[in-house]
Amino acid sequence: MRFKKILFLTFASYLFAFLPYASAGGQAVKTPAKRVAFNFDSLKPGTLPQGWKAEETGQDKVAARWQVIEDPTAPSGKNVLAITAPGSSGDSFNLCWTGSVSFKDGEISVRFRPVKGESDQGGGIMWRVQDKDNYYVVRHNPLENNLRLYFVKGGKRKMLKSASKKIPAGEWNAMRITQKGSRIEAFLNNERLIEAEDSAIPEPGGVGLWTKADALTSFDDLEIME
Repeated sequence: MRFKKILFLTFASYLFAFLPYASAGGQAVKTPAKRVAFNFDSLKPGTLPQGWKAEETGQDKVAARWQVIEDPTAPSGKNVLAITAPGSSGDSFNLCWTGSVSFKDGEISVRFRPVKGESDQGGGIMWRVQDKDNYYVVRHNPLENNLRLYFVKGGKRKMLKSASKKIPAGEWNAMRITQKGSRIEAFLNNERLIEAEDSAIPEPGGVGLWTKADALTSFDDLEIME
């Protein structure tokens, strides 16, 4: 009997180590990861995903034109979300984002293709978006051959980190960020280029896509994991 009791306790300990539950006050609570994905393929060209909006940071001028378009080069399916006409020029930041997803800690990834732009190119991911003037953003600019991490507060942008990296012109690339608390990491084509600590925007917020000035860029396969 003693041998059977020891065997049962050993098996129980092994089993509970692999159950997808966390103990909270003696009660088992399931804690699955949350995944939200946008590939834009079910949407009509010329529209935006439901709950998304196009805005500009720090300005009240006409926002850039963002829309779903058909793209034969799309990494998956046939549609992408693209900025097809810039709004204001110069230092304007073009945003397309949604508050329907609340993100604080986790991972966000997207595929992006710089199409053209004379004063600026490329773009990237924005997250913990409070409104059009307050958020984090990481972006790649092929004209400068760099990946940069910023926060924007009150419409003013501050750079946190920069890393030099050249990418093929006009091709699809993969961008990813992770955040846990104040720690942020940014990846380009699965290469970690940026590590930073920052707490300028501690609250959860929306998620979206970002370009600057006259940069025309296409995006696909946006995924959010928490």
